[in-house]
Amino acid sequence: MTENFSKEELKQRLTKEQYEVTQNSATERAFTGEYDDFYEDGIFVDIVSGEPLFSSNDKYDAGCGWPSFSKPIKKRGIKELRDTSYGMERVEVRSSEANSHLGHLFNDGPQEKGGMRYCINSAAMKFIPKSKLKEAGYEEYLSEFD
Repeated sequence: MTENFSKEELKQRLTKEQYEVTQNSATERAFTGEYDDFYEDGIFVDIVSGEPLFSSNDKYDAGCGWPSFSKPIKKRGIKELRDTSYGMERVEVRSSEANSHLGHLFNDGPQEKGGMRYCINSAAMKFIPKSKLKEAGYEEYLSEFD
């Protein structure tokens, strides 16, 4: 699934919001994202590359207005970078393959799940339902839901 995408191709394929979030590190408005209040079984993949990012099993309602996860589906699927924009000290979360901006990581998540909150923009992700994992090429993740 690793590919290099030109800015022109991405501008044609993604919505304006998806492009701004993934390519220019924008943030969708709180409580407006498609996956904020969304709880079906499946996985969330990078909207640009399709690389697996998060499982619905690790999603929880943090009340912050963005989809929140306690951990990535594969640690090597994401990069964590220091972000000092807007006068804040944060950890930016990016996808490993496409280098898409996904959101930020905070240490105020559920303690029983490790204490982390991956606060992710819906616009950076595509949801693959459990029933479609095999046909979409993500069969290896079916075991997440046994």
